[in-house]
Amino acid sequence: MSLLARVEEGDITPEITRPDPSKLISGDPEHTTWNVEERGAHYCGVWQSTPGKWRVSFGEWEYVYIHVGHSILTDAAGHETHLMATDSFIIRPGFEGTWEVVETTIKDYVIVG
Repeated sequence: MSLLARVEEGDITPEITRPDPSKLISGDPEHTTWNVEERGAHYCGVWQSTPGKWRVSFGEWEYVYIHVGHSILTDAAGHETHLMATDSFIIRPGFEGTWEVVETTIKDYVIVG
C-alpha cells in the first residue's frame, strides 16, 4: 500500500444518500460521497450534492475545499456564508444552522471526529 493517495473519485463506489426527512427544508437534494479514506474517526474524500436545503449540526471538525457550485451555510443566528468554487473553510464542532445548495456543489472534505 502506498503512503500517498490522490483524493478523487477514481474506482470508489460512491454512497448515495439524501438528508434525513426531518431535517429537509426544501428541494430533493441527492448526496454522492466518495469516501477515499476512513481511519477511526478521520475521513476524507469527495462529496457532491444537488440543490436543496436542510438543517445541519456538526459534531466533528471539517475542512472543506469547494471545486464547483454555489452553496450557502447559514448559522443559527442567521449569518450567511456563500461558498463558491476555490473557497476553502473549516466548520468547527457545534456549528448549527442550514446548508443550502443553490447550484450542484462538489467539495473535498477532511473530517476529524
